[in-house]
Amino acid sequence: MEYDLAAEPEETAPGPAGDKGQQVADLTQHGQQFVLCKGGRGGLGNRNFATAVRQAPRFAQPGEPGEEGEFFFELRIIADVGLVGWPNAGKSTLLTAISRARPKVAAYPFTTLTPQVGIVEYPKDYHRLTVCDVPGLVEGAHRNVGLGHAFLRHIQRCKILVLLLDMAGTDGRAPWDDYRQLLKELELYDPALLKRPRYVVANKMDEPAAEANLKTFKRKFRKAPVLPIAAGFGEGIDKFKRLIRDAVAKAHSASA
Repeated sequence: MEYDLAAEPEETAPGPAGDKGQQVADLTQHGQQFVLCKGGRGGLGNRNFATAVRQAPRFAQPGEPGEEGEFFFELRIIADVGLVGWPNAGKSTLLTAISRARPKVAAYPFTTLTPQVGIVEYPKDYHRLTVCDVPGLVEGAHRNVGLGHAFLRHIQRCKILVLLLDMAGTDGRAPWDDYRQLLKELELYDPALLKRPRYVVANKMDEPAAEANLKTFKRKFRKAPVLPIAAGFGEGIDKFKRLIRDAVAKAHSASA
């Protein structure tokens, strides 16, 4: 069951801390089950009281009511890698370049309205990874602005986060401002997300302004290694696939 988070008002929309109440179950494994409410004891119909003398009794035994409650259900996609970025950063294009997933790609914001999952294959040893392309983030997403929680809830399952930046600034925004805002929204929604392994990928390096912007970005964030790519032309894709594979392997080792 998927709860429509977008339908919630901003001031009451539930976040990761469980604004709707205490968490009672978290199903993350295949086949995992949880009994939320136990049913009541069943009653007995009149035929159970029939005898040779009284073949059609006019009474029965009523059942007992079961447990009741109001619960908030939330669907979260489980993937190895989550692509995080502003609208039009090129997340869908990147997913298309690394997998057989075919999300809608267009030159306008919020082309992706629902999460898309692609499987990245490594033919040499048949290894596979799952990558989730979630709807673009906007300022105020932690308060459910835009697609808000419909975006943020899914990346909580990802082992690593890839912050994809439009390094060319094609929408008039500076990539370093985008980076700061992405970190801010993640922290305001759930501070634990900033402790998740994350990697910065500079997209649209084929654009004229990208090289100069990348130099400026590196000066501002010296401790943030950046992988430059041009997803639309397949440049840097092999390096990106190696990066996420190594990162997921490290995450697995750390959690073992």
